[in-house]
Amino acid sequence: MPIAPTHTTMNQFASDGNQLLIGGLPISRLAEQVGQTPFYVYDRDLLRSRVSELRAALPGNIELHYAMKANPMPAVVGFMAGLVDGIDVASAGELKIALDAGTKPSDISFAGPGKRNSELRQAVAAGVLINVESFREVDILAEISQDLELPARVAVRVNPDFELKGSGMKMGGGPKQFGVDAELVPELLANISKKKLAFEGFHLFAGSQNLKPESICESQQKSYELALALSSHAPSPVRFLNLGGGFGIPYFPGEKRLDLAPIGNNLKQLSNRANTDFPEATLVIELGRYLVGEAGVYVSRIVDRKVSRGQTFLVLNGGLNHHLSASGNFGQVIRKNYPVAIGNRMNTDNTETASVVGPLCTPLDLLADRMTLAKATPGDLVVVYQSGAYGASASPQRFLGHPEVIEVLV
Repeated sequence: MPIAPTHTTMNQFASDGNQLLIGGLPISRLAEQVGQTPFYVYDRDLLRSRVSELRAALPGNIELHYAMKANPMPAVVGFMAGLVDGIDVASAGELKIALDAGTKPSDISFAGPGKRNSELRQAVAAGVLINVESFREVDILAEISQDLELPARVAVRVNPDFELKGSGMKMGGGPKQFGVDAELVPELLANISKKKLAFEGFHLFAGSQNLKPESICESQQKSYELALALSSHAPSPVRFLNLGGGFGIPYFPGEKRLDLAPIGNNLKQLSNRANTDFPEATLVIELGRYLVGEAGVYVSRIVDRKVSRGQTFLVLNGGLNHHLSASGNFGQVIRKNYPVAIGNRMNTDNTETASVVGPLCTPLDLLADRMTLAKATPGDLVVVYQSGAYGASASPQRFLGHPEVIEVLV
């Protein structure tokens, strides 16, 4: 009989006796410090070490940008701004947070379909790089530039003619709302030249949440070649080349952490080529969840323990209203369990099979389905790992009128 796959060990966090440690603090003490449950907590040391690991694995001339949509908590963005080379935003709201964090406008890029006229105007006024995703945006930006007497800094977000194989979420290839189809980019570049916008380069992003280094390398190579081909149509030399990211983290049983070594070697080869092909360009890797996902946990308290026809349910004071991703309702086709633990009952052999559910009146409010956990009672603290990305901000916090979740950085 085959052995069922298990979650990779969540060894980024230590424990002391029965207590999980976050930022060096026992989880029970941290809950008292926060003052209430549920809450998200993000560990500064883990954020810092993840950036350091990337710096060590990637060529030194590759710039690292943080896609703050993964976690837009202002304290996190402010901390990350001091570690990375740039911030990518996806709305005027995120732009404000990035600027408030002290990020230089020249180090901010703005991507996303359907940018409102007012958002484009704010971006031009701020002096950030705008990733153009339609012909309409070029026309609007030309009007804004003339009105404000400021040249709009633009890069073209390209919808490539390939997908990132093995990607958990495909962002390019085929019909997509993102970017401009590669075959239409020459026409768009001619329009950018005609409208006298300040062209700087290209942004390519084929997909996200990939744990296969060979697929990421292939995507980077194809993105580079596509940018090189399109550069012959550009109105000025390429100064900015964003090859995307797509680096994944292990959420589900059987998944392993990404091996950075082959990716670093691949980027070194591309970087060497760029010295000739793009002598004025900065090469950028843009990452979101890979930078912050493993540094955060969601903590919720058990309010009830129920047994229904032989199945044990641990009922929490928070659920999918705070953590839609862990419930399986944020992009999963087949629901799988995130890694979960009883944070104040670590290192015990007294275990049971239990399901962890939230307080909402819907069967979708399920955070762990029949997992082996330490035997728990009301008052204990359930921890959902891999929760530093697409957590609080990606969840329907007002659903059914329950309290919103707190976020802390320790």
